[in-house]
Amino acid sequence: MQKYISILRGINVGGKRKILMSDLKELYQSLGFEDIQTYIQSGNVIFNSSLDKNEISIQIEKAVFEKYGFEVPVIIRTKEELQNIQSSNPFIESKENRNKEKIINNLHLTFLEEVPTTQNIEKTKEIEAKTDDKFEIVENNIFIFCEGKYHTSKLTNNFFEKKLKTKATTRNWKTIEKLTELMISDK
Repeated sequence: MQKYISILRGINVGGKRKILMSDLKELYQSLGFEDIQTYIQSGNVIFNSSLDKNEISIQIEKAVFEKYGFEVPVIIRTKEELQNIQSSNPFIESKENRNKEKIINNLHLTFLEEVPTTQNIEKTKEIEAKTDDKFEIVENNIFIFCEGKYHTSKLTNNFFEKKLKTKATTRNWKTIEKLTELMISDK
């Protein structure tokens, strides 16, 4: 059994595409996943499975569609991948950013379903001149530092999905820290 986290995009936002976490947990149990734990209402689910990541993602997306009637992109990461993400954020270690609390409050991570091509990464460069926000694409993750609030940033899931041609979903850095903590615990 491998420990995974699934990150569902766009549920329980603004009262739309609502799924109770208790219902989501039951759905995961019906798929044969074990040791299921949810975190906050935005579709973060930690669980164990013997299946591979692609198979898990397909099963969850299909089950959500069958039960709720809407499509939800699902991105999967292993415990090791999440630990690596947390330890490799380029904005936390940056010497130009000395106020760590401000940095943490302005950090976000966009999970990508797959590693984008170099050609598609080049398409994201045009936005750099149009925003004070910064981002760095590392494999299938995008580390984001927002000068202001994320909801006013141009670095949205839709922007990255359009340019990189892959599914994306974003969490704030405090959520990433908590998810990593939950993933490494023995619960």
